[in-house]
Amino acid sequence: MTPGRTRSRTPTTVVPPPTLRVAVYCRQSVLSQQEFGSIQAQREAVEAYILSQRAEGWVALPEHYDDGGFSGATTERPAFQRLVADVEAGKIDILATYRIDRVSRSLADFTRFMELLDRHGVGFVSTTQSFDTRTSMGRLTLNILASFSQFERESISERTRDKMSASRRRGMWTGGRPVLGYDLRDRRLVVNPDEAERVRAIFRLYLETGSLIATAAELERRGWATKSWTTCRGTNARGNRFTKGTLHGLLRNPLYVGRVRLGEETFAGAHAPIVDAATFETVQQMLREHRRDGGREVRNRWGALLKGLLRCGVCGATMAHTFSYKRGRTYRYYACLRLQNEGAAACPGSRVSAGAIEGLVVERVRAIGGDPAVVQATVEAAAAARAQRTPELVAEQRTLRADRQRLEAERTNLLAAVGGGGPAVASLTTRLAEVDERLAAICERDHAVAAELAVIATGEVDCEALARALAEFGPLWDQLVVGERCRLLRLVLETVTYDARTDELGLRFRPAGIRVLARDAGRSA
Repeated sequence: MTPGRTRSRTPTTVVPPPTLRVAVYCRQSVLSQQEFGSIQAQREAVEAYILSQRAEGWVALPEHYDDGGFSGATTERPAFQRLVADVEAGKIDILATYRIDRVSRSLADFTRFMELLDRHGVGFVSTTQSFDTRTSMGRLTLNILASFSQFERESISERTRDKMSASRRRGMWTGGRPVLGYDLRDRRLVVNPDEAERVRAIFRLYLETGSLIATAAELERRGWATKSWTTCRGTNARGNRFTKGTLHGLLRNPLYVGRVRLGEETFAGAHAPIVDAATFETVQQMLREHRRDGGREVRNRWGALLKGLLRCGVCGATMAHTFSYKRGRTYRYYACLRLQNEGAAACPGSRVSAGAIEGLVVERVRAIGGDPAVVQATVEAAAAARAQRTPELVAEQRTLRADRQRLEAERTNLLAAVGGGGPAVASLTTRLAEVDERLAAICERDHAVAAELAVIATGEVDCEALARALAEFGPLWDQLVVGERCRLLRLVLETVTYDARTDELGLRFRPAGIRVLARDAGRSA
């Protein structure tokens, strides 16, 4: 180097690290509020960690991915789904969270989510558990912690199920969709008087029609729906129209007799019953019989009109329909099952020609309009039904008018909101149309209830008019097909007994079914 000369130096340029976009995910569930703090506390802790990494180019995204009140057992969370969409769109470089169980408590879900992050080159950081998935040790630790999170979730689920089972054994309400007839107050079921009357009416209606479809159709005509309630989040859940399935569930629910179900068992409940035990058991028996009858009717290829109705007058056992072949001809008959299964020592038994006894029963049914005892029993049953129907109608009328008042107030508010304009006019107009439609249905039903109450207050069943209506039905029998005849006999007959020793035939009629028959006959005449 030449003395007196200085060596020139090239200045060093400091290259700033690339900017890494960091998304912050927070979740808060009911079970973890006290343990992990609020969403705000989680966010503050994570953002403080991100700030400490600013030399590495970390920048917290302004977008908030916060799920409040959602369990980690499922990925169906709105903010989590937005997070997934942004990861797939390439808007995120690193995902930071307070703890890994804030993302998921399911090992399978968590593994799939980690695979998604890996495919898109997104790192995962847990700020309180000191690991980073961008390193091999971080990935190993992540899988171990995820396994423990799933174990914790499964343990919580088991303890919750055990607690619910113990509560139900003590007859306590453990949650779920509210049922018609009860309100929930302080975690206890309390009878709603108006809805309770409606539930009792539904049970009586099914006993009268004997058909889930017919009962559901009548409930549709009356405008009755399933339970409406307000959720814990303040959302108004409106009831739906009754279907065959929802009606079957209502009629089978042991809550209405003051019991709670746990698996296949029921336990005495801490709430008051709505339906008496005798009515409930009768309905259960009918449901069981009709379930079996559905299969019988399909298999009733011989058109046995008394199948399931006829009983032995000697021992009370069922008389089954059977047949035999002789010389190319088929002979149908009914025979006592006890006689067939156990022999004459168990029961002297009854055996009768199917055609002969079916003809006798049909003649008796066609002539019920001329039997004063049957007509009088039907009139008495109608009077009893009217006495039960009045409080039901009064309660329904009170409910209808309360609903009408509420909807009219809502309609007034909607009209004012629509008049004010704004982006929500379309949804408000749709809701206004729904309210108008519901109001029209309520007004129509209110008039029908008022008219029925007026008839009950002034009208009595006329024995002569009833007899005439029943007599008109006789000629219609010949126009019915076999399936319709079988259903008709089950409508009007409870049992038929036959004693071969005395050749006596006994018919036990259903007054409620005869009343339906007379009503339909009167309409057809």
